[in-house]
Amino acid sequence: MRHLFKKGRNEKAPVLLLLHGTGGTEEDLLPLASMISPESSILTVRGNVTENGMPRFFRRLAEGVFDEEDLKFRTKELHDFLDHAADEYEFDRQNIVAVGYSNGANIAGSLLFHYKGELRGAILHHPMVPLRGITLPNLENAAIFIGAGKNDPICPPQETEELESLLQGAGANVETYWGDYGHQLTQPEAEAARDWFQKYYSKS
Repeated sequence: MRHLFKKGRNEKAPVLLLLHGTGGTEEDLLPLASMISPESSILTVRGNVTENGMPRFFRRLAEGVFDEEDLKFRTKELHDFLDHAADEYEFDRQNIVAVGYSNGANIAGSLLFHYKGELRGAILHHPMVPLRGITLPNLENAAIFIGAGKNDPICPPQETEELESLLQGAGANVETYWGDYGHQLTQPEAEAARDWFQKYYSKS
């Protein structure tokens, strides 16, 4: 997968896995990562799927309607890539915190839904429920931040609340930030994600 890796100053800090939104690139979330954890190593990935020329992490059938088989395939593809990247760049595979926005948050959520211990934590900006009707692994060791917009036309509040409930039901520690805006990632939301991260991982 097309990606960048930047080694951080603190090897004990979680590695930040950056996952962009539709039409983004592996460079989009670098400023956000610098805000959240400036000492962390960064692994930032570009999605392998394109939609009208825009990179994505998995196909969709329509807005808000995921191609579930492709989502499952791409989730395993990303899972396998993380295994290889940990070996290549010599970082702790058990010390990854994903930072995803929109489509990137959805593939991060799918990693959590499919693989026990896949992520130490996750910052999910405007995610949807990636899949329904599956049994989630035990997530009692995972801490998850969800950033949501009260007026998000793509990800309505009930979608956020359902995802929060599913993750909590699997044992995850979930904190949700509600902004007054729509689907965009705002400065106050980014700052809330930073504060959440520092609360959980500043002693790493």
